[in-house]
Amino acid sequence: MSLNKVMLIGNVGNEPEVRYVEQGVAVGSFRLATTERGYTLQNGTQVPERTEWHNIVTWKKPAEFVEKYVHKGDKLYIEGQLRTRSWDDRNGVKRYVTEVWAERVEELSAPRTAQPVQAPAAQAPAAQPAAQNGENDAPF
Repeated sequence: MSLNKVMLIGNVGNEPEVRYVEQGVAVGSFRLATTERGYTLQNGTQVPERTEWHNIVTWKKPAEFVEKYVHKGDKLYIEGQLRTRSWDDRNGVKRYVTEVWAERVEELSAPRTAQPVQAPAAQAPAAQPAAQNGENDAPF
């Protein structure tokens, strides 16, 4: 038996890029930062804050969700698998990248409110549902 499962809570580091491949399938990518707080040991040693950056890839419904609702700085819950791929660069050097292929994306930030242009009585949009395995589910 084996298990390849990743769960992350972090902040989006860049505006997501979403493109459409064959037969209109959405593919999204962005970077997610997870940060461990710094602390002080009992002996007075300072351990600094540490940020890890993760490459996130989404497909189909989760990618469409990311395209519509996710922005730089948003706090997200990501659930998926680790995947490593390789390629040869222009100089023939083999390169590797490890990515999290997200199957579940949930918005943890407060919903963004639209600023009304001409209608001062306009209501803010309702919270948007998360995308999971091609279905829309409530985020909580």
